[in-house]
Amino acid sequence: MKALYFEKTGSLERLQLKELPRPVPKPGEALVKIKAAAINPSDPKSVLGRMAETSVPRVPGRDFAGIVVEGPALWQGQEVLGTGGDLGFGRDGTHAEFAAIPVAALLEKPGELSFEQAAALGLGYLTAWSAIVTAGAIAPADTVLIIGGTGAVGSSAVKIARYMGAQRVIATLRSAADRQKAAAVPAHDWIDLEGKSLPEEVKALTAGRGVDLALDVVGGPLFAAVNRCLAHRGRHVVIASAPPEVTFDLVDFYHREARLVGVDTLKLSFSESAAVLRELLPLVRRGVLSAPEIAAIPISAAVKAYRDVLSGTARGKQVIRFD
Repeated sequence: MKALYFEKTGSLERLQLKELPRPVPKPGEALVKIKAAAINPSDPKSVLGRMAETSVPRVPGRDFAGIVVEGPALWQGQEVLGTGGDLGFGRDGTHAEFAAIPVAALLEKPGELSFEQAAALGLGYLTAWSAIVTAGAIAPADTVLIIGGTGAVGSSAVKIARYMGAQRVIATLRSAADRQKAAAVPAHDWIDLEGKSLPEEVKALTAGRGVDLALDVVGGPLFAAVNRCLAHRGRHVVIASAPPEVTFDLVDFYHREARLVGVDTLKLSFSESAAVLRELLPLVRRGVLSAPEIAAIPISAAVKAYRDVLSGTARGKQVIRFD
């Protein structure tokens, strides 16, 4: 079978397209013929050795949609989707024509979704839900700040926050050039971060109160600014940071009785990941949530797509399509 594969980490030059033996499913697993598999930022980072969970040699890939061809009789022939667990990190992942996947990770693919759309749903919505619903305990009266509102996780979080009844959803843009991307994202307010003070802009929009919940997908240099946007007893949920070390005003933080919560979806088991997606799929069927803009590519173009995803120059969600 054709598969992306790397024997050592440290450079994207080590990611290769190879012919590998078809995996043999173990008890509790199903062999899935992969029809589509999304590329997420954690995939190239894994090849670079930036993900501590990665062991080598490895076939990468977290999200998938496909057809079960071997495994429990209940699942054989079913069109499925899924994500999560240690797929692509501690076990071979989904950037291959076939993958052995724990049955606990499988969900039936809604018929109204193409395989490409189903593959693109997984990690963005899983992360957003885990961050603002599970960890952030979003409530209908909340004012919510989403950093990076046009990205995969940020745009998903905006949609979920609106569905959960948040009173106000404020999202950020890196610059005015991203304004066109915001048209399809239903935030109440947008803040262009270029040349502006985030805390001052948030306070202006909230009459000086601040936000009840902030989802921080950047960390690093923005961390302290996001933290200063919190209202009394506000929650600051963080899913990333580059560089990893940050500083902030701890006295101000504890006087506001603020909360700081980290979310790492790699800590979710297959069954936990499937449980979140099971909550989300009815919203997809009802049109409340939708797949992101997709750029479907053949596996022969996937190495270049890895570079584009890492650099942030990829247009649309990069999804490997297998015929």
